[in-house]
Amino acid sequence: MAPRISGTPGTVGGEPPSSLPATALETTPENPWPVSLLSKNIKRYIERMSVVWVEGQIIEFNSRGRASYLTIRDLNDQISLPVQVFSDVLDRLETPVKAGDHVVVQLKANFWMKIGRLSMQARDIRPVGLGELLARLERLKRLLAAEGLFDPALKKPIPFLPTKIGLITGRNSDAEKDVIRNATLRWPSVEFDVINTAVQGTGAVTQIIAALDQLDARPDVDVIIIARGGGSLEDLLPFSNESLIRAVAAAKTPIVSAIGHEADRPILDEVADLRASTPTDAAKRVVPDFYQEVMDIMQARAVMTGILERFITNEQKGLDSVRSRPVLANPHTIIATRAEEIADWRARAASLTKRILQHGDATVEHLRTQIRALSPLNTLARGYAIVQDTSGTAVRNTQDLSTGDKLTVTVEQGTFDATVTKIHPHRQTTPQTKDTP
Repeated sequence: MAPRISGTPGTVGGEPPSSLPATALETTPENPWPVSLLSKNIKRYIERMSVVWVEGQIIEFNSRGRASYLTIRDLNDQISLPVQVFSDVLDRLETPVKAGDHVVVQLKANFWMKIGRLSMQARDIRPVGLGELLARLERLKRLLAAEGLFDPALKKPIPFLPTKIGLITGRNSDAEKDVIRNATLRWPSVEFDVINTAVQGTGAVTQIIAALDQLDARPDVDVIIIARGGGSLEDLLPFSNESLIRAVAAAKTPIVSAIGHEADRPILDEVADLRASTPTDAAKRVVPDFYQEVMDIMQARAVMTGILERFITNEQKGLDSVRSRPVLANPHTIIATRAEEIADWRARAASLTKRILQHGDATVEHLRTQIRALSPLNTLARGYAIVQDTSGTAVRNTQDLSTGDKLTVTVEQGTFDATVTKIHPHRQTTPQTKDTP
């Protein structure tokens, strides 16, 4: 709400005429405020403001006796603020301040009504020393680490062979030359997308973040290098800025930090996906060495060739060993061996068969002899005959015959028919030592 009127036109204090607007919002071209009333209200508003501590860098310092004037610039943005400081404040300092110093100043706003000027008066100035800076950085580092921004699991792998490298560095800086020269020497076909920014002082953080966002949005950029040469702790402060650290953590493209020398460790080194000790080291770690890769390929081919040759040699030895075996050196050997075995078995089988047949022949002959000895034919051979009637029954007794019966007589050498003409009476025969017919 705009401040209300307290005073009359052209004066300070007193009751305002009832015709003047009560607030600035109620003023019109026909019923405006006098300048004195506006100035008075501005002064009252500013006087209610509390003192404030601000941090910045002195970029101008002019001493004018009792009062001196300095200009403080923001550490990250191109925003400056003029400050008036009296000699009693400066006299309390152990070391005089000068342009370029990093300071913390206690300010109180003041408005000079007669000339309508707003000024900032310094009530205290404290130089920010190295110890204080290190303590601040350590607190910030612990804060960011507690949030997990430095977790190794979040670090993105650097591509083996990037086709295009984004480079954020100072214009015409040694860091830019070192990165491009060493990377090109290692891999001649590598391409760069370079964005030059301030790398120290005011505005550096804003420019670096803008360049990072620009390169991170390009799909053809495979990796981004943020590089600058060595410098003091104050010079490297932008690379420990919280806004920059969070921007790097949020980037989708792998980030390589190449700030200063080996001993320099800005917080950017902790959040980056790869920390290089120097810009030259960054070039060596981002792209492979072409000639070394060729040598590695040749060495790998030589190793593979040696392994393959040894494998073939061993396999050939094994094959030769197999081929040198008698069964493969002379394949007919196994056939000849088996043929001899078969012939031997055949001979044994034939001999056995022959013996069996001979034994069988002997047995048959023996049985034949026995059969012959018992056969009627053997009896017929001795002159006997077999007489059979018409029914084929052997005639054993003459009493079974009648005159005129037909008979069949079988002798050793054949058979003939006979007719009974006379039957002789039976007589007893005496056994003889020799068979007679």
